[in-house]
Amino acid sequence: MSNQPATNQFYGDLPVYELPASQLIARREYFRPVPEDWHVIVTDIQHSTQAVLNGLQQVVNLVASGSIIAVLNIGRAQGMEIPFFFGGDGATMLVPPSVLEKCMQALVRHRENTMLNYQLNLRVGQVPVREVYQTGAGIVLARMRLGKKFAVPVVLGEGLKWAERTVKAGSPVSAGQPEAEFLLNLEGMECRWDRIKPPQNTPEVVCLLVEARDSHRHAPVFAKILETIDAVYGPPEARNPISVSRLKLKATPAKIAHEMRVKLGRFNLSYLLENFFYTFFGFVYFRFYQTGRTYLHQLVELADTLVLDGRINTVISGTSQQRQALCEALEKMEAAGECFYGLHVCRESIMSCYVRNRQDEHIHFVDGSQGGYTQAARILKDKLSRAASG
Repeated sequence: MSNQPATNQFYGDLPVYELPASQLIARREYFRPVPEDWHVIVTDIQHSTQAVLNGLQQVVNLVASGSIIAVLNIGRAQGMEIPFFFGGDGATMLVPPSVLEKCMQALVRHRENTMLNYQLNLRVGQVPVREVYQTGAGIVLARMRLGKKFAVPVVLGEGLKWAERTVKAGSPVSAGQPEAEFLLNLEGMECRWDRIKPPQNTPEVVCLLVEARDSHRHAPVFAKILETIDAVYGPPEARNPISVSRLKLKATPAKIAHEMRVKLGRFNLSYLLENFFYTFFGFVYFRFYQTGRTYLHQLVELADTLVLDGRINTVISGTSQQRQALCEALEKMEAAGECFYGLHVCRESIMSCYVRNRQDEHIHFVDGSQGGYTQAARILKDKLSRAASG
């Protein structure tokens, strides 16, 4: 791997390609290796499956989203864009060395708050990209436009998965203890939406994770799978599990209290009351004001339903017949030794949000209900374990 000069603007300076994911992945010349002195940051909630079973999925998703938001706010303050990947019960971010210490200290504080309020252990770790490359794994990155205003990172290579396994195996947190007055900045975090039923005529939500068996064949295998999804379910807008007609605000004190505790790390009565009434008036804003209706349409467009981080992670809506057709295709590819997949079916989606403003700076993290990504990951992990032991 060549020594590249690392800059804070590496990601922000990449061109944004307006191609379907299946076509972009096939164009290797559009991808750039992440600079060697950048770092992979990984967060992961231990025992997330049990937490979901205990009724804490919204908290699990909020904590995972919060780890992204903490890092994005630090990058924003420094005038840089940070690539991120949401995984339901955790997240992965790529950061330059200039903000690494601040990001890690913020995540340590986020971990402390999570344990204090919910007795959930948020693992936090980082791996230098240089160490990833020394293993022979790669991390090459491109940017893809989804909709008119939303660009997402796309990664090929085994590097992020290797970093994730390293952190989950117990890599130490490379950050000092933040000072007592250190303030975790989760500005923009919101959790105001009820469970979201899929659009009409698409009664189920599918959470799908896919890994390629051969690290050298990520691009053709993923392109084939994404083409199959397009053929079975239609383009991204046709299979989006989020639709305006199904969005419903849920302004209960309990829901806002979860947001408050994840965001602030403590109970704050003024925050609870202010945001309860703010959400209550949101019913009027979204129904009767043009700017509110515009925001809802943008929300659907900016829903983060496809994550490509060296594997395929996607949440889609459709019919049981479509799912069966997809599973038949995936089973054939799995039997041919091309991939492994995990799939979970549910009836609703869960969404947490990062709202900088309501014009065009907002991102919406989507997971299936009942721990969709977590359940799909468990199935995938079992398949990988059986293959490794066999």
